[in-house]
Amino acid sequence: MRPARASYNKFSARLMMIPKKNTPIHWHYFIALENDISQFSRFLEIAESNFSSYSIELGRILFAAASEVDVIAKKYCQKLENSCAADNIGNYKTIITKHHPDFNAIKVHLPRFGLTLTPWNKWRTDTQPLWWRAYTRVKYERHEHFAEANLKNALNAVAALYVLQIFLYRREAEAGELTPNPQLFLIGETPTLDATTGNHEKGLIYNFVSAGDEG
Repeated sequence: MRPARASYNKFSARLMMIPKKNTPIHWHYFIALENDISQFSRFLEIAESNFSSYSIELGRILFAAASEVDVIAKKYCQKLENSCAADNIGNYKTIITKHHPDFNAIKVHLPRFGLTLTPWNKWRTDTQPLWWRAYTRVKYERHEHFAEANLKNALNAVAALYVLQIFLYRREAEAGELTPNPQLFLIGETPTLDATTGNHEKGLIYNFVSAGDEG
């Protein structure tokens, strides 16, 4: 039987009171990284004009997010195809885009800062997203490429991790069980005011809308 193919490039999210349940540890790791960005914004404004700014702290966030992407992408590929042995970014692209052809088009908003990111957009034509390439360069050739440990790459790496987690934990996302809610990032369509209130007691309900369901 051929695997079902679905393209999810549109999402909506709404707040709903959800009984407390154990949240996957990987979600808490993403929330911790998001909090690091929030704290960092006290010292450098999260703005496009600062995208080229780089630092040790931004390098740490980039490393942590990209390393977690590696873990989550591998888990998601195994979930999509039980016998999958994907173990690098090229293999992840092959498996994930086979099941979600428009994965590259998924947008992540930072309403507080008026930014919209498309962290997987390079998968449309390339194997490696720019932030992933930056991660490997800074990891192995830091003396030459440390400037790539910048705000743009750190933000996109965390946004990419967020997207993968929503797909890996789709059941929990659709049930509003991924709490606490993100305070900076929001996946999908341009958010409405009630979806960005930052209420930690109400779980965001993520609605997956496939391209075939839009007609």
